Amino acid sequence: MRSGDFPSRRLLLKAALAASGVAVAANQAGRVFAQSAVPTPACRDADDPTEEQIEGPYFKPRSPLRTDLVVAGSRGKIVMLEGQVLTRSCRPVPGTLLDLWHADEKGDYDNSGFKYRAHLISDASGRYRFRTILPGPYPGRTRHYHLKVQAPLKPILTTQLYFPGERENDYDSFFSEELLVRFEDGASGATARFDFVLDIA
Repeated sequence: MRSGDFPSRRLLLKAALAASGVAVAANQAGRVFAQSAVPTPACRDADDPTEEQIEGPYFKPRSPLRTDLVVAGSRGKIVMLEGQVLTRSCRPVPGTLLDLWHADEKGDYDNSGFKYRAHLISDASGRYRFRTILPGPYPGRTRHYHLKVQAPLKPILTTQLYFPGERENDYDSFFSEELLVRFEDGASGATARFDFVLDIA
């Protein structure tokens, strides 16, 4: 990683402080997770870690800590991006830092500010949820989200998530079926579900 790249020491400290209660709860409830955590349908024992992908040219470090990325006046379809962070044995990973960035509904990235850029900390069950929009495609790429995912004191997973049924999936050289979200469209918006499996036993 280049100097100044995600995550900065200050950001990691902030994440550690924000997750301190989660970490304490996780230490106290470790046996409960090990015995009673129910794997989601996307995770199997000894599952492969989530596929890594390129960072791309539009990453910016030090995104704001928030769960709602929707910009006032946006005409983009509202999407709840949610799921769990799990180990290879399908155990939850609390206190994980997830950094999300993506294009707006027109396919443009905000490179001067932090529109459609944010990070959060997974909860005691390893769950995360962002409220955002469906990004627009741009020449050469299909619709996608970028994410960096880092469990406490573990390496960073950099990857991208894709949407089923997109015509551009057939022409995007980075597209991977392993990184398709489970997409459900509804009258009030849509849900995109993806569970990250980290390379942790």
